Formats: sequence, C-alpha cells, structure tokens
Amino acid sequence: MEKKDIISKLPYSKPFLFVDEIVRINEDGVEGEYTFDENLDFYKGHFKGNPVTPGVILTEVMAQIGVVCLGIFLLNEKLNSMSVIALTSTSIDFLKPVFPNEKVTVISQKIYFRFGKLKCKVSMKNAKEEIVCSGIIAGMIV
Repeated sequence: MEKKDIISKLPYSKPFLFVDEIVRINEDGVEGEYTFDENLDFYKGHFKGNPVTPGVILTEVMAQIGVVCLGIFLLNEKLNSMSVIALTSTSIDFLKPVFPNEKVTVISQKIYFRFGKLKCKVSMKNAKEEIVCSGIIAGMIV
C-alpha cells in the first residue's frame, strides 16, 4: 500500500486531519510528520498572547499517525467502508510545549496487533529532535 493511499483512507478531513506525510511505514511501526498551522482555531483561545498546542491535540496527532495510519497499513485489503476505528487507551507524558508553525515528527513502534487491537509505543519530536511527548496508545479497528 502506498503512503498517500494510507492518508486518503484516514477517517478525518481538514481541520481535523493531523497527518502531512508518512516518512516510513512497515509491519513494526510508522514515522510521520505534521506542521501546526498558526491559523488553527484552538490557538485563538489556548493561552492568550502565548498560544500553545493543547495536549489533547498532541495526543490526537500521535494517534492518527502512530496508530491509525499503522492500522490501515496492517489491515490493507481487510479495511473497508464498514470498518470502525476507535481509541481505547492512552498514557502520555508531556515534556515540552509545541507552538504554532512547529513541525513535529511522530515515531511509533508496534507493541502488538491482535484481535483488531493495535497497541503502540509512540513519541513526538520537534525540529530540534527533542522529545516533546511520549507514551502508549491503543486503538481498535473493527
């Protein structure tokens, strides 16, 4: 499956699509990138005068790249219009802020994929290669 095909199968659209590019993907994990546009609505009210990307959005970026993109790749032809994707658990540590116009890279390593559940160790780095957040994310694809 081509990287662009994976992105086209994501069940999201702008402004809630947080995947710009898949850098690499295989059975063991995925690496992808996203740049936070300064015009995203949540920046207007999240810390007036000093906008910071909310942790829930950072988690969503890691889930979209690190779990959903990988799940679509692993399922390949088995994924269809009746498939439902759901987040089941997260445990994320936030270490540094992410500001408007920052580009981040998400690296995900599969822990396991069985019975429709995918669990991954996921981290996000900024352009300086500093880890801004990391943890475990799991989801179901049924």
